[in-house]
Amino acid sequence: MHRKHNTDRNGSSFSEATKRAVWNKAKIVAGVNPKSRRKDKCGAWIDWDLYGNTTENGNGWEIDHIKPVSKGGGDDLSNLQALQWQNNRRKSDNYPAVNYCVVSAE
Repeated sequence: MHRKHNTDRNGSSFSEATKRAVWNKAKIVAGVNPKSRRKDKCGAWIDWDLYGNTTENGNGWEIDHIKPVSKGGGDDLSNLQALQWQNNRRKSDNYPAVNYCVVSAE
């Protein structure tokens, strides 16, 4: 069975607690409210309230498995990161992942 994007290894939605914990791992930017806006590993802006939003070049974000589920990655917090949705899709199931940053604010 093909798992949907932005789901845990069982294909279920992430809990609010996991969502918040992953958000807290994203980069805080000085002068910007970290409760509502941060940057992902690629330097792309992500907005808390746009979780799951897939508007092209927008600030929507998803929870990414750093080591993909298809490669044995789990749902532990150390394996999860917040990524702008297009960066997440480009990263796909590549591991280790390189050159997947397609959206960046820099």
